[in-house]
Amino acid sequence: MRLPALALLCLSLAACQDAATPSVEVSDAVCRPTPNGRDVTGCYMTLTASTDDRLVSVSSDAAATAEIHEVSTEGGVMTMSEMAGGLPLPAAQATALKPGGNHLMLMQITAPLAEGDMVDLTLTFEEAPPVAVTARVGIPAAD
Repeated sequence: MRLPALALLCLSLAACQDAATPSVEVSDAVCRPTPNGRDVTGCYMTLTASTDDRLVSVSSDAAATAEIHEVSTEGGVMTMSEMAGGLPLPAAQATALKPGGNHLMLMQITAPLAEGDMVDLTLTFEEAPPVAVTARVGIPAAD
């Protein structure tokens, strides 16, 4: 009788431990096709973290460099730059990476990306384990 009770206790503890592990859900991942002669593109998606977290880096075999970018406007001029500290992800809040806003930038693309292709990305977070994402290549949905 002790063995089944011990097994049940171990399963219960494992379930609690898994529930406490931070996670990030990714949806609607899309990367733009690369125009002729260009070797950069933007990728967009929605991230929802189970606990407060931060997207700290992105990588892809499709590009030599991948960065998290923010867009800002000063004096009527829109600029984008790498978010050196990463992108904050408030718990249980959908955080959209979208055209004209925060996004992922792939640079030095290894081969042109055409509509219908797929791009593998690895997202690394401060707390949650890395998430492998397959983004379709296409035109992102308009807001």
